[in-house]
Amino acid sequence: MVKLFFLLSGENKTLPYAELIAILEAENITFSIIEKLDQVMRLETNISCIKEVRLRSAYTRICALELFVCEANIEAITKCLKKIDFRNIIDESDSFAVRIKRVRNYAEKSSVMIYEREIGKIILKKTKTRVDLVRPDNIFIGILTSGKFIFGLKIAIIHPKPFGERRPRKKPFFHPSGMPSKLARSMVNLARAKRNDLLVDPFCGTGSTLIEATYIGCRTIGLDVQLKMIKGCLKNTHHFNIYPEGVIRADARKPPIVKVNCVVTDPPYGRCCSTMKSTTKRIVEEALAGFNSVLDKGAKICIASPKSIDLSTIGEKAGYKHLESHFVYVHRSLTREIAVFEKR
Repeated sequence: MVKLFFLLSGENKTLPYAELIAILEAENITFSIIEKLDQVMRLETNISCIKEVRLRSAYTRICALELFVCEANIEAITKCLKKIDFRNIIDESDSFAVRIKRVRNYAEKSSVMIYEREIGKIILKKTKTRVDLVRPDNIFIGILTSGKFIFGLKIAIIHPKPFGERRPRKKPFFHPSGMPSKLARSMVNLARAKRNDLLVDPFCGTGSTLIEATYIGCRTIGLDVQLKMIKGCLKNTHHFNIYPEGVIRADARKPPIVKVNCVVTDPPYGRCCSTMKSTTKRIVEEALAGFNSVLDKGAKICIASPKSIDLSTIGEKAGYKHLESHFVYVHRSLTREIAVFEKR
């Protein structure tokens, strides 16, 4: 077990933390939370977990081995640096660079360059390594957040660009209701989906959930009552070389499936979606009831709907245990609630 820290996206206040925890739980990785800071999670866990976080996460940006945490001032930082034997951390034949990132307004912009320069000087004095600001063999990363300075050796960086390339308007079949790829991936993670699990999206729409679940190794099935959406979903999945085990025109309230491992979905709502002469609340109630019989005890459902329908209450009434909810602002008249339920 080692101490690691993770720099998280600032796109949502709660989702990045919850997603990281869900990934570790899904992969049965032992961990303990040391501290939650603004956009930073500090954990004690196995370093091998970084491989899974790198593969799965939508909202984690940097994974690093923690070397120390101190107050955010150069005196405290210098004192901690002098205690570290960097010869046990990096090879003397390697090069290094120091990168400092500040979260929001916890530090002045000017302090970033000062910290990078001063930390670099100390490491040079304590080792026979060299600085390379272009292609360093090792990168030391420092985060200024919540009045603290967290410093360590960068192990992995997760680029958000691939998610941007799969955003709704980049797909060959576009519909205004399309789920953003990062949010879809996060919901798959919140459902604790594992490799080879059979994941079902009963309102598959443009296929975002099926695509993101497949990328982490799940088997997938999509359902939708509208033929237009079925055709569009297949067009999108095939565009990304994704071939679900089935994309079926079916009513989510009566799923033509015997057994699944987890459910991740975003039922229709809003002006651009057809609720087939029903209401979103009614559709959610009936869909949750329909999937109760095909899930084993302990299986998870992650579902998105407007905050106004109170998903947590609906799920509890349908016989599920409500585990968590997160709220994602879309526009003035829509805030999504992302709720996770467990089959009792």
